[in-house]
Amino acid sequence: MKKIILLIFNIFISFSYFLYGQNMMSKEQFIEQLSKKYDSYKEANIKHRRFKHSDLQPLIENLKKSNLFKINTLGKSIEGRTIPLISLGTGQTKILLWSQMHGDESTATMAMFDIFNFFSKNDDFNALKQDFLSKVTLYCIPMLNPDGAEVWKRRNAYDIDLNRDALRLQSPEAVILKNIRDSLNPEFGFNLHDQSIFYTVGNTPIPATISFLAPAYNYAKDINEIRGRAMKLIAELTEMIYKFMPNQVAKYSDDFEPRAFGDNIQKWGTSVVLIESGGYANDAEKQYIRKMNFIALMTGIYSIANQNWQQYTIEQYNAIPFNERLLKSLILRSLSMKKNNKDYKIDVAYIYNEVGINGDRDFYYKNSIDEIGDLSIFYGYKEIDCTGMIAEEGKVYPKKFKDLKEIKKLNIKSLYQEGYTSVILEKEKITEDFTDIGVNILIKTDKRYKKAGTTLAEMGKNPDMVIRQNGKVRYIIINGFVQDIDNEQNTIINALIYR
Repeated sequence: MKKIILLIFNIFISFSYFLYGQNMMSKEQFIEQLSKKYDSYKEANIKHRRFKHSDLQPLIENLKKSNLFKINTLGKSIEGRTIPLISLGTGQTKILLWSQMHGDESTATMAMFDIFNFFSKNDDFNALKQDFLSKVTLYCIPMLNPDGAEVWKRRNAYDIDLNRDALRLQSPEAVILKNIRDSLNPEFGFNLHDQSIFYTVGNTPIPATISFLAPAYNYAKDINEIRGRAMKLIAELTEMIYKFMPNQVAKYSDDFEPRAFGDNIQKWGTSVVLIESGGYANDAEKQYIRKMNFIALMTGIYSIANQNWQQYTIEQYNAIPFNERLLKSLILRSLSMKKNNKDYKIDVAYIYNEVGINGDRDFYYKNSIDEIGDLSIFYGYKEIDCTGMIAEEGKVYPKKFKDLKEIKKLNIKSLYQEGYTSVILEKEKITEDFTDIGVNILIKTDKRYKKAGTTLAEMGKNPDMVIRQNGKVRYIIINGFVQDIDNEQNTIINALIYR
């Protein structure tokens, strides 16, 4: 009997120390373990950026089954889509998070549902979750602009930029955000956005994967207690993100925008942290950046619950470099060309552009030349040193084909080696505007290649290039993508179909 009592006592002591250890777990330990377990929280039903309002409804309905969450409808968008507020926690400190006020900026929305899964899951963090939710209350608007998300555009159905409607409040979505801010008067707010993937960390080639900002509340960029609190919290978030992405954090421009919500909410008394999700190599769907949003927001919740941000300084915030727009998708450096029988040497930069298909849920790339000349101050996600190489225009294969089956039988690499980048399809049997075959398809005609005086490198155009080294083809450029002839793998993500 004594042995049983002793065993029970030891189990009780061990469990007590476990709970104590969870409550006393350091922020660094918590985030490290959280990162390792992230896949167990990641919302499996959201795998791509271009989801819609209807895709989120089953997830929100599922949250209603839990007593942890309160779901309220704040109102409707211009086109009648509901805008819910998802809240959890009973703590005195209020935190408001809003995402997708720009319809095509969805990275943080994905992370928000990962956070809901974190709090829903029964696991080793239970004691910490209870501690968090006893200290803070989270109020979350996952998709403020569902009409914009429906067609994957920045603005709402009035074509108004919601982030420039904080004063006039002409959009119902803007009214919703203003009303909930005023009714809650939260101590902290997270303004969640996506920025261009072409921003860098200062004057470096490093992508600004995450950019933070404590928005200014006046033109003088004064720092009061409210803004200073946001600055200190950002310094802490930056320190934590550095553990996963060293040096890939920047500050967004702090110029005062009197019409913007972030700037005004800061003025109205809520400490606002802007998070802008930029680019990360080989992460077109921003799934790793989604995880970094999750890490940043969970760090913020931990910090606010425990007031860790007070340990940081405004000087640490000021030390974060501003972002600059110095990245291009592709740069061809020191490329030799010929015009009017004269040789000249230039750098050529392409920018990748997404074109929505299937109701804008999917997309393909239709790329173009963005800059020409001395591009020494710019950087590329991919760069090719073309010193000593000569560029010429890609050719159209002379044989015409009746159907796609014939084209798919071609040895594409052999075509490249002969300088061909396009083929002609005599009968139109396809409706798409792109192809993954690796060469452009011209429907019935090659007129695209017969424009007199066409310049090989021209701003805003999308020329195919054959780049030769010592007379032999070394690189093929199709739709702004590079194929190294020595590489067996097809690296032309998609070519185009011209009619």
